[in-house]
Amino acid sequence: MKQVTISNEFMTLMVLDYGAIIQKLLVKGKDGKHHNVVIGYNHPSRYRLDDNCLGACVGRYAGRISNGGFTLDREKFLLYQEDGVHLHGGKEGFHQKYWTIEEVSYSDDPYVKLSYKSKHLEEGYPGNLTVNITYKLVNNALQVIHEAVTDRSTVVNLTNHSYFKLDDEPYIDDNRLQLNCPYMLEMQENLLPTGNILPVTKTNYDFLLPKKIGVQRFNTPFVKDLGNEKVAELSSDKSGISMKVYTNQPALIVYTPEDFSAICFETQNYPDAPNQEHFPSAVLRPGETYNNISIFKFDLII
Repeated sequence: MKQVTISNEFMTLMVLDYGAIIQKLLVKGKDGKHHNVVIGYNHPSRYRLDDNCLGACVGRYAGRISNGGFTLDREKFLLYQEDGVHLHGGKEGFHQKYWTIEEVSYSDDPYVKLSYKSKHLEEGYPGNLTVNITYKLVNNALQVIHEAVTDRSTVVNLTNHSYFKLDDEPYIDDNRLQLNCPYMLEMQENLLPTGNILPVTKTNYDFLLPKKIGVQRFNTPFVKDLGNEKVAELSSDKSGISMKVYTNQPALIVYTPEDFSAICFETQNYPDAPNQEHFPSAVLRPGETYNNISIFKFDLII
């Protein structure tokens, strides 16, 4: 595997070509020391055995798709599924591919750009898809820019799957969380959306005002407030680090894994949008460019 490190005066980012993985993101805490705020492995080879998509680009479609596939322009495309659910791009998604490192800049606003070419009918998806990811450090913010073009109509939904942990405490329960997401998708037991969109008020998922995470755990698609590009804020009194999440995407999937303590903010389209006509369209056609811009901005709590 190839590894690239870029830095500015605020942060250091380490990226792998395998899965376009964010391996480490070092941010200064109130103690003046750098803290790695993402979960990852020190040895890159460990990622070959990882099944949590740690830090990776997830695609061609992040999230779940029902019915064993989807119909596009009157043609049915069958996808890999387990128990009726297609998840995170299939049996071997983008997070398990070797990407090409296209460009690295060590300027004041350093960046690394990676690309991957997904062939027509890879994992069942139509169209030859060319994907680019740019990770860029701008002052105290990490910009994650996904772009894609296709030669045939297809569906695309990409996201970064980093798990954040802002301190070295054993649990995230004392972290404060705020979500600018007034609605959520109603889910079936298999975590596929029913199609219903519900308000979060008077539920355990109401984090419209900041509060401690406590015992609440998530595997939850939220609908963002369309009037606000900021979708989430997480903070730790222990490290003094806060993180604000901004995105141009309509949804935020918040996920807390069962087997380790961290929280994932998947900025993306709605799950199962290809099979839900009233969800935002995930269709990408020739001549168009898919564009997912998400920003993770770090500050010290005053």
